[in-house]
Amino acid sequence: MDTINNDHETERRKGVWMRGLFMIIFLILMNVAATVLAVIAIVQFFWLLFKSERNEGLTSFGFSLGKWFRDVARFQSADTDVKPFPWAEWPSEDDR
Repeated sequence: MDTINNDHETERRKGVWMRGLFMIIFLILMNVAATVLAVIAIVQFFWLLFKSERNEGLTSFGFSLGKWFRDVARFQSADTDVKPFPWAEWPSEDDR
């Protein structure tokens, strides 16, 4: 009986360590994504300044990026076990 409990505990700990590894990976990816968002914001500003209209491609990507941030935050806080992109599909704009 102790062997079964020890095996279960070992598997549980392995799962926690793997989740920790994914959390570190997503932490790095979030920092990269924050830089991408800053670039999008700067480009969108100048687009608005010179064209007097939004760049719809940047707007759409920014919306999807925001949904990705939400998905990562849910994974990081252990609200869900579903890993976001790149382990899942990129979020769509369907909820607009």
